[in-house]
Amino acid sequence: MVPNPRFKQVFVLSTAMLSFISFWKAASIVLCDFGSSAYYAGGIAMNAFGPAFPWFIMGVMLFSGLMLGVYTESCIMFVRGGVYVVVREAMGKVMAKLSVSALIFDYTLTGPISSVTAGLYLGSLLENIMPLLHINWHVPGRAFAVIFAVIVTVYFWRENIRGIEESADNNLKIISFVAVVAVVLIAWSGVTLYLRGFTLPPFVPEFTPKALGWTTEFPWIKAVGAVGLIMAFGHSILALSGLETLAQVYREIEDPKVENLKKTVVTIFFFSIFFTGLLTFISALIIPGDLIAGKYADNLLSGLAIELSGPYWARLLMQVAVVISGTLMLVGAVNTSFVGSNGVLNRVADDGILHDWFRNLHKKFGTTHRLINIIAVTQILIILISRGDIFLLGEAYSFGVLWSLTFDTLSMIILRFRKRDEEREWMFPFNIKRNNIYVPVGMMAVLMVLLAATGMNMLTKKVATIGGVLFTMTFFTIFHISEKLNEEKARLYAPDEDNDEKMNLRREADINTVVPELTKARRVLVPVRNPNNLVHLASVLETVSDDDTDIIVLSAKIAKGIQVGGETMSDEDKEVFSAVVLLAEKYGKTVKPIFVFSNDPFYSMAQVAQAAGADEIVMGVSGSSGAEIQLERLAMAWGMLKKADARVKPVLAKVVWEGRQMTYQLS
Repeated sequence: MVPNPRFKQVFVLSTAMLSFISFWKAASIVLCDFGSSAYYAGGIAMNAFGPAFPWFIMGVMLFSGLMLGVYTESCIMFVRGGVYVVVREAMGKVMAKLSVSALIFDYTLTGPISSVTAGLYLGSLLENIMPLLHINWHVPGRAFAVIFAVIVTVYFWRENIRGIEESADNNLKIISFVAVVAVVLIAWSGVTLYLRGFTLPPFVPEFTPKALGWTTEFPWIKAVGAVGLIMAFGHSILALSGLETLAQVYREIEDPKVENLKKTVVTIFFFSIFFTGLLTFISALIIPGDLIAGKYADNLLSGLAIELSGPYWARLLMQVAVVISGTLMLVGAVNTSFVGSNGVLNRVADDGILHDWFRNLHKKFGTTHRLINIIAVTQILIILISRGDIFLLGEAYSFGVLWSLTFDTLSMIILRFRKRDEEREWMFPFNIKRNNIYVPVGMMAVLMVLLAATGMNMLTKKVATIGGVLFTMTFFTIFHISEKLNEEKARLYAPDEDNDEKMNLRREADINTVVPELTKARRVLVPVRNPNNLVHLASVLETVSDDDTDIIVLSAKIAKGIQVGGETMSDEDKEVFSAVVLLAEKYGKTVKPIFVFSNDPFYSMAQVAQAAGADEIVMGVSGSSGAEIQLERLAMAWGMLKKADARVKPVLAKVVWEGRQMTYQLS
């Protein structure tokens, strides 16, 4: 006699229910960070090496195509990638800790430079609007920007404590609005250039004293020729910020994943060329050089709007549009800095190099509030110490940008040799094949450029180098000490529930409470038990359409008797679901993971399939019993269920393994 097989507890793993997004939305998320540099990179470069700045900003945008290629290969290799994962695989944990420390510096600076820039743009707009309203008040530019930046930082600190997440829909709306404003601005600029004529800016950089740094102590380093070009390129490299966001968003790109990644990369590249590159170049053609270095140094695109040809009221409206679009994008980048920093720190914490104290969960909101507090305090200190000096913030920002790009590129070159047998769906171009190795000549050339720019930046940016090294070594030390403490804790204490991975499980009383969440026309139930035997799940992910099919992944744990409460997932259960999530992310399709305790797993399959109205049950083959026995046991459970309820819907049962499958109609 079969024991009472009903189960009362259902656990839904909501962390795995990803909402996969189109390449348009993925590109918009990256561009809200990457594209924000258009509002400040030109002015910073102008104050570093003079009127030649637009050539080098455009050069950096063209170079971004190469870096996007490097990130494309790394993303395809590591669905949950990024600098930390890539460097760890290539050079080990020590170098990974160093690289992620520099990356945190990059993310941390994103907030201050974006919020201060937004404040400066708003201040410049108020300066033009106040007289029209007969308000006799001079807007103190930097002071206003600092106050605004602190307010924005505090706002996003509060929202991230409460659990705010970036919305792909909001990012797409922002980028769409920015694109419309940019098109109008470019068209109007074209008319202005036609009416006024123009002269191309000089190509030879003329460095200001503050842009030479320690090179003044070494007279033999002349800022001319190739050295001067590398120095100017290094002062423009901050326009390349935000590419790491591509690695973070790749896991959410929908199927077909690789093709949509390529479309995302192409969209980002062309947008950056026309938005950051072209608008910066046009600004240099229309705005007098002394105004770029002075009045409009901190709000270049706002200055471009005002300096166009046409009536003042129309130019002021154009400035309003530029400032609104810029503020939206820049403020969005502040939130990205919180989300990105917190995400990276949580990822390294999962790898055991950040102490559990740091990721203590907020009692009410369940967020890692201590990490968010550290990020917020650091950003506010940077804003106050810099006093709203965009040039200083930009110079410091480029430190983290360059080092993270250099680490990522070097690691990808090493992985070409270390993982020579791993098949790649796409490789960075210009390779020479020797035996079974594709020697990455093109990637090596990119690395040479990055190393040259990194070395020159270390010499030319005193404050940025000192600040960046201190920040990086501070975080590296924290990671190193945390890792040692975690190792000591692991030796002293046996694993218990306090050490369990924090998984976002939702408990439901019965499977019928979950069914209303299944809204698609077709439903496929995929039972899983072994993280190393997910061939059947992969076959489902490869073949079904995410638009019209709900994929329910069921794990049933054998329990002695019926559990009432207090059930917990074991490490083995978590390993299964971790593998499921990774596979779903790889194929870019949504799954609905459900975990139950049951004394009969086959009855659990039948009951969940019946309650969910499944059209198919797809099982993996069991090494202990075989496909025929599995189908027989499922058929027996189905028969018991049908005796209890004659309205049971017929379902097609499959057992799938490498190159074969066996089917049986359960009616």
